[in-house]
Amino acid sequence: MTRRMTAFAVLMGGLMGCQAADSSSPVAPDQNQARSDTAASASAAADRERIVPLPDDQLPQTEAAWKERLTAEQFDVLRKHGTERPFSGEYAETKESGTYHCAGCGEPLFAAATKFDSGTGWPSFYDVIGDVGDHVATQDDKSFGATRTEVHCRRCGGHLGHVFKDGPPPTRLRYCINSVSLNLGPTDASIGPPAD
Repeated sequence: MTRRMTAFAVLMGGLMGCQAADSSSPVAPDQNQARSDTAASASAAADRERIVPLPDDQLPQTEAAWKERLTAEQFDVLRKHGTERPFSGEYAETKESGTYHCAGCGEPLFAAATKFDSGTGWPSFYDVIGDVGDHVATQDDKSFGATRTEVHCRRCGGHLGHVFKDGPPPTRLRYCINSVSLNLGPTDASIGPPAD
């Protein structure tokens, strides 16, 4: 599938949020580019500040309080279940190492080591930190006349995206997540590796 065809398919599917991934295999970068990307990622990770989750007593209790805390786009996605445009998000194509946290409350959600290029234009991960329900929770989403599995932050309930069963091994899952619902921080060794 060409990039133009993929972009068209993603745009058409964008009304329903993340949809089917491009079935073609991603092209592996050359070794020199991979070394350069790794060095840049390590440098960027060292520059990021550690993200600390909000204490429970500081979590907003009303939608009005969330609206004050979040940007307009974050509020639309996290609290109103919106979807950012494909290929528009900050983390759609980043390869930096670290831990992705909920932009609403700081809860750790995904290890960057589980991120992969799905070709959809949204950050995609094949696993969550811990087990489903520890940090990331799911529920049925029957909007737009289809049944999908919504992914949200277990702690604050913020909408993150959807999960599909067309990802790579070992899980065969694709957590298709809106960039705006995430913040990337340095790797947090206290969190532990993703679940097997």
